[in-house]
Amino acid sequence: MTIRKCSSCNKGVQIGATIFMCPKCGKEEIIRCKSCKRVGVKYKCRSCGFGGPN
Repeated sequence: MTIRKCSSCNKGVQIGATIFMCPKCGKEEIIRCKSCKRVGVKYKCRSCGFGGPN
């Protein structure tokens, strides 16, 4: 089993994480842990450089 990691803090994610494909290129999976999502820590797509939250 592969542990998914947050795109912002790189920690393993648990229940409450948000997982979605990059809205710009659709190639990379963006994973946001509950903590980073709550405080608005930035993320960046490794394929196209798209970042958020906006």
